[in-house]
Formats: sequence, structure tokens, C-alpha cells
Amino acid sequence: MRPLKFLIVALLSANLLLATSTDVNAQNQTPMPPNLIVVMADDLGYADVGFNGCVDIPTPHIDSIANSGVKFTNAYVSYSVCGPSRAGFITGRYSQRFGFERNPQYLPSDPNMGLPLGETTIAEALGKTGYRCGVVGKWHLGAHQNHHPLNRGFHEFYGHLGGGHRYLPKDLTFEDSAAASNEYESYRTLILNDRTPIKTTKYLTDEFSDAGVRFIESNKAQPFFLFLSYNAPHLPLQATPKYLNRFNNIKNPKRKTYAAMVSAVDDGVGQLLATLKKHNLEQNTLIFFLSDNGGPTTKNASQNNPLRGKKSDVWEGGFRVPFAARWPAKLPKGSVYHAPVSSLDIFATIASLSGAKIDEQRPLDGVNLVPYVRGEIKTPPHQAIYLRKFDQQRYAIRSGDYKQVIPFEGGKSQLYNLKNDIGETKNLALQEPDTLAKLEALRKTWSAELIDPVFQGLIHLPSFQKKQARNKSEKTGQEK
Repeated sequence: MRPLKFLIVALLSANLLLATSTDVNAQNQTPMPPNLIVVMADDLGYADVGFNGCVDIPTPHIDSIANSGVKFTNAYVSYSVCGPSRAGFITGRYSQRFGFERNPQYLPSDPNMGLPLGETTIAEALGKTGYRCGVVGKWHLGAHQNHHPLNRGFHEFYGHLGGGHRYLPKDLTFEDSAAASNEYESYRTLILNDRTPIKTTKYLTDEFSDAGVRFIESNKAQPFFLFLSYNAPHLPLQATPKYLNRFNNIKNPKRKTYAAMVSAVDDGVGQLLATLKKHNLEQNTLIFFLSDNGGPTTKNASQNNPLRGKKSDVWEGGFRVPFAARWPAKLPKGSVYHAPVSSLDIFATIASLSGAKIDEQRPLDGVNLVPYVRGEIKTPPHQAIYLRKFDQQRYAIRSGDYKQVIPFEGGKSQLYNLKNDIGETKNLALQEPDTLAKLEALRKTWSAELIDPVFQGLIHLPSFQKKQARNKSEKTGQEK
């Protein structure tokens, strides 16, 4: 009996030692940094998601990010049109610091027409820490080979290089993206799978959703960053019966097609979330959802209410956007965060969480949002949120509840209290001159750090200038 007793004791002791050793190893093991997914819609209206009050376009999957994570009520992008906004997001810096302040022309022959090579992208920073990085959808940061996503830190690319695209396979007839010489031709190019043009068979939003799922499934065993960069619901307004038939109750044809396009994006978000759940990746995946700028209400029938203005404006409707984040392992479920935040914070957040090194010569303008959302830091993340539109000399500065606006070149500064007046209807410049002076001082300090644009944009094309002149003439005639 004694030998048996000693054997049992020895086995129990060995198991205890093994368990203790395993626990110690688990405690000492460095936790895997979170996967990062950024879903960016294009020209989506502030009021066109359920978590911001939309009632005629159901967005249950997008809403689930806010409902199971954090809804941000005062979230901004760094510019009020697509290209500069995306340049800001992907570098974590105001694009006015490096001269990307216009929508670039589609010129594959021009190496200067795009994101300056000296700037570090979020993919370049994360790639050095072991992340696998992919972008699906719209690029819009330069069509020259130097600016191709695979030359800017991404390991995989499935999408188009220009600022917009047609959605139906039959329309994609221009085979060589590098041979497309203008914006019109770029909208019809075949989709690039890395660098190879391919003929697609599905509605483009569905193609991009499927590609996002494929990226997750092929990279699920390592930390990954997916930038799912939809071009929907950007013009042209195109949708398939599958989505159009969901909105027979909407009588405005433009709004109906727009709603169908938003619904397709929502379906895609649902596919992503289901894929994460399938592979047990939910807990340690940080997802952000946002639009690249405000909705261009008259063009695509989007809605920004109760905000004033639309895409391209310095009013709230130009650059205040739907914004939500979910990370079940770390972020409080169903919380609402009211202090102003920025799309620039996404880079700063993942850099902090992953340990990615930041170029000291090009410091980020964002902050790690996690401790703010968790209540560990009580102060606001930003002293101010800024916007400059160089060509029109228009400005906006948000600090606390107050916002300064210079709505046109040479115009007088206006002041609004956004907490009391979200629609920017009551100019307080005369009533609160001291507050306006403080914001003006912030504006001048920030402006001194900026440079002029380094390339000409779409606004310099003769066709664009003729269109602007025609619109201005029509507006003047209406006013008369």
C-alpha cells in the first residue's frame, strides 16, 4: 500500500507543479495585441444610421457596433471631402501639415499626385510590429505606382485607386488602371487584386464585403489590420434589385437608391461580424465604423440633420460623422462618449495598443481613446478640433462646447455654442468676444504649423471649374 500511496502523492505533486508552471507561463505571456478593423463609408449622412436616429434605412449591423461598444456623439474627421480626410486617417496627422488638402486628380503618371512618401501610414507602422495589413475598396491617395497600397505598407489590396467607382460589373470595361488618364475613366477600371486587374461578377459593395471576409479568414492566426474602405454610398447612385426592393416605401427615387446602397454596406458589416464570431475573434478585435465626411445631401439624398451644411462645408454637416467602436475585451458595452474625438485618434489608439513606433519628426495629432472611454482619464481628449480649407480660406475650430467658423474667404468669424445650438443657428460673436478671441488664438497657432497644398486637385480641372461657374450662375439667378 505504501508504494501505491507514494505514487499517488508523487503524481499529485507533479500535476500541481505542472499547473503552477502553466499558470505562471500564462501570466508572463504577453497578451496578443488586438486585431483592428476600420470600416469607412463614403459620403454617408450623419443621420443615416440607426444609432444616430435614422428611421427609414435600417442599419442593424452597423448599429450593433455602437450598441455593443461605444457611440461617439461628437466625432469628426480631419477634412470635409474624401481624399484629405482619408490622408489624415491613414497617417494620424492633419493632412494640412503635409500639403494633402485637395482631392487629387487621377494621374497615374504623376508621382507627386498623392500621399507624400515621407509620411508614415498606419499600415507601415503596424507592419513593423507583426500585423498583416490589408485594404479593401477605395484608395484615393494617389494612382502613381509609388502610391499603390502595396508600396505604402499594406500586404494585400483589393479595390480601385481613384476617388469613386461604378458599381455594376458591366460598367467596368477599362482594363488598365495605369492607362486611365482621368477621373471618368478611373470609375470604369477593373478592380485590382493586389496589382492584377480582374473581372468581377457581383455588385461592387458585395465584392468588397466578400474580400473583407476572405482577408479575415486567411489572416486569423496573427494580428491583422483590415481597412474596409467602401466607396458606397458615393456617386454614382447604383443599386441592385436585391437592395432596392427593401425600400419600396421610399418614394424619392434618389433617396431610395441611396438607401439601398447604405443597406448593402450594412449587410457587409454583418458579414464581417459573423466571420469574427465564427473564428472566435470577437473579443480581441477593435472595430471602428465611420464615414469619411458628411453627406453631400443634394447629390445623393443623404441627410445630416440636425447638423447644418453638407460635404465640403466647414459647418458641422461637413465633417462631423457617425462614429462607433467595439472591442468587447476592453471597451464598455453600450456606452456613449460625448467629448469631441477625431478620426486621427484611430492611428494613435492602435499604435499605443500595439507598441508601434511613431516618427518623432512627425508626431501624431490623435490620442489613444481607450483610457478616455473607460473613464480612466476624465479630461477631454483634445484641446481643439481643427479644419482649414486652403483654397477657400475657410476655417472651423471646435474647443469644448464652442466653435469658431470662418465660412468664406474674408468673412467675419462666427461663434456657436454647439451644446445649446447643434444646428449653428445663433451667432454669438458679439455676445461672447472673449471666447471668440481664445478660439482665434488657437486657430492662428495651429495655422502657423501648416503648409500650402503640394499638388493641384480636381478643383483645378477645366471641367470642374466650368461646373462650378455654372452652379454659381444658377445660384445667383435664383437669388435674384
